[in-house]
Amino acid sequence: MNAENPVTGWFVSSYSGPRNNSCVEVRFTDQGTEVRDTKNRTAGTLAFGTAQWSAFLRALRG
Repeated sequence: MNAENPVTGWFVSSYSGPRNNSCVEVRFTDQGTEVRDTKNRTAGTLAFGTAQWSAFLRALRG
C-alpha cells in the first residue's frame, strides 16, 4: 500500500502506479471501507460494510 494521508485516511491502491491512469483511493472507517476515483474525488464514494468488503476481496481472489 502507498502512504496514507494522516488527516483523511485515504491512500492510493497499491495496484495504482505512477504510469497507471486507473487509480482508486481507499480508506478504512469504523463502518467499513470507502473507495473513490483519484482523478475525480468529488464524483462520489462507494461505501462497503465490513462483511461486504470482505466478500468483495474473497471474490477478487477466487
